[in-house]
Amino acid sequence: MHIAVILCLLVIYSSAQAWVQQKNQQNPNLTVQAPKTPQQPAQKNGKKLIVIKKASILEQREGFEPQILKDSVVLLHDGIVMYCDSAYLDEAANRFDAFGTIEVIQGDTLFLYGSYLQYEGDIQLLKVRNNVRLVNKDVTLFTDSLDYDRIGNIGYYFDGGMLVDSVNELTSYWGQYEPAKNLALFKDSARLTNPKFVMYTDTLLYNTENKIATILGPTRIESDSATIYSTKGWYNTNTEQSLLLDQSRIVNKEGYRTLTGDSILYHKKEGYGEVFGNMHLQDTIKKIILTGHYGLYNELTDYAMATDSALAIEYSQADSLFLHADTLQIFTDSIYKQVKAHQGVRFFRVDVQGVCDSLQFNSRDSTLYMYKNPILWNENHQILGDTIQVFFNDSTVDWSHIWPNAFAIEDKDSVHYNQVKGKDMKAYFDNKNIRHILVSGNAESIFYPEEEDKTMIGMNQTESSFLSMDFKERKIEKIKMWPKATGKMTPLADLKPDVGKLNNFMWYDYLRPLDRHDVFRQVQRKAGWDPNKRRSNRSMPAD
Repeated sequence: MHIAVILCLLVIYSSAQAWVQQKNQQNPNLTVQAPKTPQQPAQKNGKKLIVIKKASILEQREGFEPQILKDSVVLLHDGIVMYCDSAYLDEAANRFDAFGTIEVIQGDTLFLYGSYLQYEGDIQLLKVRNNVRLVNKDVTLFTDSLDYDRIGNIGYYFDGGMLVDSVNELTSYWGQYEPAKNLALFKDSARLTNPKFVMYTDTLLYNTENKIATILGPTRIESDSATIYSTKGWYNTNTEQSLLLDQSRIVNKEGYRTLTGDSILYHKKEGYGEVFGNMHLQDTIKKIILTGHYGLYNELTDYAMATDSALAIEYSQADSLFLHADTLQIFTDSIYKQVKAHQGVRFFRVDVQGVCDSLQFNSRDSTLYMYKNPILWNENHQILGDTIQVFFNDSTVDWSHIWPNAFAIEDKDSVHYNQVKGKDMKAYFDNKNIRHILVSGNAESIFYPEEEDKTMIGMNQTESSFLSMDFKERKIEKIKMWPKATGKMTPLADLKPDVGKLNNFMWYDYLRPLDRHDVFRQVQRKAGWDPNKRRSNRSMPAD
């Protein structure tokens, strides 16, 4: 019996040896090991080692240091679990290469997928290639090449990638993502796509939690209503609020209206921008510019406001109108515009200048209203009253209505002044110069007739109910008074120094804006002003 058992064992052993020799002849470098789940130390020399949790086949090739793991491979290292179809594990270098269907799990929120993985255990660096997908909560990053630094908890791609969350889709050639900080940085042809707009930029920082995009380089944001150009600021893609810095621009969809400022707080849903510093709003169709150090613009209602060195420029004609006030407002619709100016109003155009406390202009009827101490100048003429109404024809002055307490003055030679006053006055213009004046109620006048050689004869002073004056070449050509008039003529040699001025006469030339820059000059009315000294006391603006 014992001899039979021994003979059987010898036969089995001989068969096994023959099978092994056959395999070795087929592949002399292959060492076949039985399937097992090996147990390895977790640390060596103070370093955490990669641990094999599972592998259906574990092989070792002669002359090839790494172990070969096959079928349902699971590896562990310092809190992460890595799955793959097969892997080469180099225990000495504490690294491995994984192939097939790759899945890396870190905690319960971070998942990484790909077709190839190289992992350096000592520096905890994951290099995933081909069909890479990193998932963190509602954020997914797609790319073909991703390096993930576990120590810094940051992943970056360098050959194109796309990050998608519940609101936006972001793409670029280079990018990095920090899941713990909810931050993603995109560079080189970055684009953020939102259902309501598209952002094109060179460099962009994006917060995946609050959905705020921080602008770090030249950026263009296109929507159905406007295009934004900026180099610095932030844009909340959820609320569509943004802060745009460094002289950013907002251009309406049609391209004719532009808003620029040092800082623009833009509320796209409400359709308005609040500007801080160097506001510049231009409408190339309505030919108007509004500037100031603070302002507002509503693109839904076409309302604009500027204050702090506010200036409006109307440039529909060859000579532009420059209007300054403490506060300027512009209301526009598809056809007309309305301008309102409050406190300290001063305006300049080559053919007409003026000052008042408040002003309103309506393009619907081409009418300008001046209130509270208004004064209007044209060439050497000054017109003032309680209220002045100016009517335009193709943006040139057609006629004006002054009431009550109307007073018109013509400066002849800085000493003598033609004057007319009354309750109500209408002044008509031709080719930017006064050609006719009509006075109604308590009309008074002083004028100085001239010989043909322009020598003054004397002073003619009249009183009547109505008076009209015609001008030619900027000089009085004809005066008519009715129904009854009283008057006297005083030779020039008999004139006394204290005569020659109607009651309440005042020549306000020192208030007059001298050029486009002079509208900002602050000057107060002076009581008892001597017109003969106005030139030496006039304050000139600095260039």
